[in-house]
Amino acid sequence: MTSVLYDAPGPRAKRRNVLLSVVFFVLLALLLWWIWQTMDDKGQLEWSLWKPFTTSQAWTTYLLPGLADTLKAAALSMVIALPLGAVLGIARMSDHRWVRIPAGAVVEFFRAIPVLLLMLFANEFYVRSTGIPSDERPLYAVVTGLVLYNASVLAEVVRAGILSLPKGQSEAAMAIGLRKSQTMTSILLPQAVTAMLPTIVSQLVVIVKDTALGGVMLGFTELLNTRSTLAANYANVIPSFIVVAVIFIVLNFILTSFASWLEGKLRRSKRSTGAVLGADKVDDVNAAEVGGTYRTGAGGSI
Repeated sequence: MTSVLYDAPGPRAKRRNVLLSVVFFVLLALLLWWIWQTMDDKGQLEWSLWKPFTTSQAWTTYLLPGLADTLKAAALSMVIALPLGAVLGIARMSDHRWVRIPAGAVVEFFRAIPVLLLMLFANEFYVRSTGIPSDERPLYAVVTGLVLYNASVLAEVVRAGILSLPKGQSEAAMAIGLRKSQTMTSILLPQAVTAMLPTIVSQLVVIVKDTALGGVMLGFTELLNTRSTLAANYANVIPSFIVVAVIFIVLNFILTSFASWLEGKLRRSKRSTGAVLGADKVDDVNAAEVGGTYRTGAGGSI
């Protein structure tokens, strides 16, 4: 029995796959046991180090405010980067060189620079050229760096998603007299959204994680930055790292789960009923259409 992409595994291949799976899980269990033993030997599993996380003070004073700033910076970056990336991606496909070339230069320039450097440059720009208060400046710098980098990446995602559609879509739109802007907004973009959604969501997850760069280099009070203050007060460096890592995992899991649900809903809404008409049904439909045409002509309303 074979598939379109690969041959179905035989008895020997199935035994080998089972053996490799067992070996993998055994090695994973040994690794987890070694980590547990090492942390226990170093005293990192003592209840006194984990007890602060069972009280409200550690959460309301450190973790929750840091999480709020992380979500604030990520949300602002997403809201600005998504439409900006869509505009740049569509501009790169323009028929006008004076639009296509500058848009391509902007995308390639900001996509080539590390996001941390963009944050640092933005911070220096705000220090020297604006009157933004010092306590708000890190947020502006983080959002600016994230927007410039991720908008350029999303522009390529949008362009690739549109180009992945069959060429007949554009040709059919031209055949019925639609302008290119109408074709893009009414036909190409709605179809490309479903194909682009997984990549867009993965980039949004990157935005959430990259907010931590501002805490490390610019003193932005995001989740990882407030963790260091918490660890300094309670002397629980390793437990605080573990708790923050779990928070990031849960946050990104919620985001990807929502995206998977949204993608499935979009695909189901665009799916046909799958009904197949027989030859007799097709003849009946054609006869009805022809009869309707004749009746319309007899009525003088052609």
